[in-house]
Amino acid sequence: MMPNKQSEATSEAKRVLLPGRTTIGILGGGQLGRMLTLSGTAMGYRFVTLDPVADAPCGQVAHQIEAGYDDEAAARKLAEQCDVITYEFENVDAGVAALLERESYVPQGSTLLYTTQHRLREKRAIEAAGVRVAPYREITNLDTMQAAVRELGVPCVLKTVTGGYDGKGQRVIREVSQAVEAYEELASTGAELVLEQFIKFDCEISVVVARSTQGEIKTFPVAENIHVDNILHTSIVPARVPTEIQLEAQRLAAAVAESMQAVGLLAVELFVAADGRLYVNELAPRPHNSGHYTMEACATSQFEQHIRAICGLPLGDTTLLSPVVMVNVLGEHLEGVIDRMGQSDAEAMELGVIPKLHIYGKTEAKTGRKMGHVNLLCQDVEEGLQWIEQTNLWRNINS
Repeated sequence: MMPNKQSEATSEAKRVLLPGRTTIGILGGGQLGRMLTLSGTAMGYRFVTLDPVADAPCGQVAHQIEAGYDDEAAARKLAEQCDVITYEFENVDAGVAALLERESYVPQGSTLLYTTQHRLREKRAIEAAGVRVAPYREITNLDTMQAAVRELGVPCVLKTVTGGYDGKGQRVIREVSQAVEAYEELASTGAELVLEQFIKFDCEISVVVARSTQGEIKTFPVAENIHVDNILHTSIVPARVPTEIQLEAQRLAAAVAESMQAVGLLAVELFVAADGRLYVNELAPRPHNSGHYTMEACATSQFEQHIRAICGLPLGDTTLLSPVVMVNVLGEHLEGVIDRMGQSDAEAMELGVIPKLHIYGKTEAKTGRKMGHVNLLCQDVEEGLQWIEQTNLWRNINS
């Protein structure tokens, strides 16, 4: 079905797309699209996904158009079949997103995508919202690199401005003598570069915030995140930080979403410095790994909330119903986790933990690749952390 065209932006913003009458298109066919589809299907929406990989995780539960993200003909085909289009990861071609914005209904728009695909633009947008980021310098050549290292001091982190995730595309510089090698290595990729001061932080936290087409904003509870080898290992909710820090993090996330006029979900990752100050590290304009805990632990999941936001429905209640620890299942953990599900879980019964397994449907289990996650509902988050330790499935990263 062709989306109804509206000439006025205000009428677009007020559009309400009801379940049972609406098909949602998703640019990207990974696990986030899969979980959006599973949540939205229960609500009564239909889904079509565009992804270049045959039998993509989202394509297993939705109709799939198999094509590249830069394929304009395929993008137009998606538009013809859908009433509204969203994206499930930020590396979608911004040009295609802009084309769809002109010819279809993409309430998230291409501007947010354009901004968050580029670390310098993202940092400037965060600062424009009045929110603190780590001191940084744009790096254009070796001279600016050496000057920036002198100004920011060591340790510092050199990052590519585009691309990169789970620690890819960045180098930590612990001594001034490492600056040239780090610059030459990343500059050889041809990418623009940015140098950031290394923030000595007590912990990392994140807030998933939703802003609807109607301008309504709601934040989810703060997650405390633990990374191993630059990949998210666990998210702990409630976060083990003072209540005032949690409230400030939610306030900052809402301020960024409002300033950027975001629609849908925006994940805001922050450092909590030793003095309690908060620094935004990066943004993700989509459902986020650190928000997976919401699937069982909140009154509304992040996936349902995203659908509500882009379809103009009232946002759902974000109350935390149970303490929870989310633990990622990487390729090296998958077999053990699946085998465990066929057995009586003595550790869970002893600790009073309720494990909820989610597998993403990826065809190949590679080391370090996110294949699923487990949400551990518990009376206290320490019990969930004990379950992870006692199962011994994550011993290779807990040793």
